[in-house]
Amino acid sequence: MKIGLIGAMEEEIAHFMHLLTIEEKHELAKNTYAIGKFGMCDVVLTKAGVGKVNAAAAAQKMIDVFEVDVLLFTGVAGAANPDYEIGDVVISTSCQQHDIEAEALGFPRGTIPMSETPADIPADKAWQQRLLDAANELEDDVHVYSGKIVSGDQFIADKDKVADLRKTFQADCVEMEGAAVAQIAWMHDVPFVVLRSMSDKANGEAPEAFQKWVYETAERSAAIISSALTKLSSELGSNR
Repeated sequence: MKIGLIGAMEEEIAHFMHLLTIEEKHELAKNTYAIGKFGMCDVVLTKAGVGKVNAAAAAQKMIDVFEVDVLLFTGVAGAANPDYEIGDVVISTSCQQHDIEAEALGFPRGTIPMSETPADIPADKAWQQRLLDAANELEDDVHVYSGKIVSGDQFIADKDKVADLRKTFQADCVEMEGAAVAQIAWMHDVPFVVLRSMSDKANGEAPEAFQKWVYETAERSAAIISSALTKLSSELGSNR
């Protein structure tokens, strides 16, 4: 099985560079794709860059060039669910773009106009469960939730905006890439899951909290994926 693993920033993929046995690297469209092994799993790792366009481009390359079997996007996000705290982890049940609007044409906010792509794109249930199981097996006090992730080309740092996203989309967390990866995955029938650790609460304190917690919270997301791949590697080995 070949895993496509994407993060937006260096902090979000740095932990994996120490965990993978890197065999080769490819430069494509100004991004580096590291090909390696995690036990019995083949892994393709890249830093996509921030924003939906960068994320979609990386996901497309993962599918077209490297023919991955699943797409996992990992990193940090702002909490939209008021019950979530910094450090909590969300495993996506679905993803939706919050910044696409064509209401003047009669389309509800967050809907992709004149497209068969669903507005709220469901994540792969089997991989959701795999990551939840891995998270629950880790020996720490981090709270892990299944929840809806919304994405837009905005860093949300306003309590009124995050409240609106919560009310309008039932968002549990907000970030800048996941729904773009979800759309590319959906178009190609490739399973996907987005995993996010809360670095801030998307309010007026978000910029400072993000800078303070981004590396540590990204490490938590990486630990869960690493645990899941360790278990998958064991399963693959026993089936050989």
